[in-house]
Amino acid sequence: MSGFSMELSEEIREVRDWVHEFARDVIRPAGAEWDEREETPWPILQEAAKIGLYSLDFFAQQWFEESGLGIPVAFEEIFWGDAGIGLSIVGTGLAAVSVTANGTPEQVGEWIPQMFGTPDDVKLGAFCASEPDAGSDVGAIRTRAVFDEAAGEWVINGVKTWATNGGIANVHIVVASVDPDLGTRGQASFIIPPGTRGLSQGQKFKKHGIRASHTAEVVLDNVRVPGSCLLGGKEKLDERLARAREGRRSGQQAAMRTFEASRPSVAAMAVGIARAAYEYARDYAVERHQFGRPIGENQAIAFLLADMATKVDVARLLTWRAAWMARNARPFAQAEGSMSKLVAGETAVWVTEQAIQVLGGAGYTRDHPVERWHRDAKIYTIFEGTSEIQRLIIGRAVTGLTVR
Repeated sequence: MSGFSMELSEEIREVRDWVHEFARDVIRPAGAEWDEREETPWPILQEAAKIGLYSLDFFAQQWFEESGLGIPVAFEEIFWGDAGIGLSIVGTGLAAVSVTANGTPEQVGEWIPQMFGTPDDVKLGAFCASEPDAGSDVGAIRTRAVFDEAAGEWVINGVKTWATNGGIANVHIVVASVDPDLGTRGQASFIIPPGTRGLSQGQKFKKHGIRASHTAEVVLDNVRVPGSCLLGGKEKLDERLARAREGRRSGQQAAMRTFEASRPSVAAMAVGIARAAYEYARDYAVERHQFGRPIGENQAIAFLLADMATKVDVARLLTWRAAWMARNARPFAQAEGSMSKLVAGETAVWVTEQAIQVLGGAGYTRDHPVERWHRDAKIYTIFEGTSEIQRLIIGRAVTGLTVR
């Protein structure tokens, strides 16, 4: 019986070093430019595709890696480079996770490749759940899907918002209500194939941070998709709806499974941002001299750096635990996925703010990347479940009560 070890496998270390090299040489040098442009960095995506970083093969290999740490380790390195460009590279993953978690093997095989495309023809995927009046309250989703029996098609109408790659993706995954009376239990997810009539991009948002990542509304106006585009299939949906109508447990809703599965990955993104800011502040404190000595010799700065380093490690360890549990089918009995997302997101905000403080006035300017990293970090306490929602989930898990 082997002993306990937290040593990364040689394979994961090789992936980490390979991704770090790309982040150092390609992503980070381009971060400021694409933040200013507020556009999808297609040339960077193409470079990532050419080396296999943006690809179905990389997604599959790391997602199903035995320890569960492949994706978190890789994501930390990508987002160490830059969060906006990083989200453009990994944003398709949320749509791919939705199909993997909820779809049939045939759907996985048909649609995930179309989300990535090829190095010569890069494509994107988009996961569309949030709405203008349904962000944290997923049960308030108004987008409606109605089955047209005669045509064997689903007809979908509604407006989605805050969609990463929304409107520019090749394949959209849309969460819609099929039985509004059942709330979240009456929802399902649908594949919207490329070129489907009735789907269009609405407002593109100008954001505080992660500005190299495209975020927009998606409008669905009498969108018709074949019955085969219902994730999981109609038979499975009908069985789940029947159980819900009878008051029996109907299983976790598809959007919730997607968010829960992705939380450790999102936490890893935040860890990458926090680590980048800590390392930059640490190096600055060693090199910057005031009163004839490095500012890192001042206890106030040294203690701050000590807290920054400690919090980054805490966030990483929580993230690795949640990722390992998810990969090994261990239930999040204490909401460990939410714990990782909560701590990592709030750590990223705190560490990037302290990095600005260490640099002083220089940190407040765009001459140094810490101000951009601080802007990027804030979203990790908001999207994929706000910090408040994560605390609600954790509170329910640890008390067994219906915390409201």
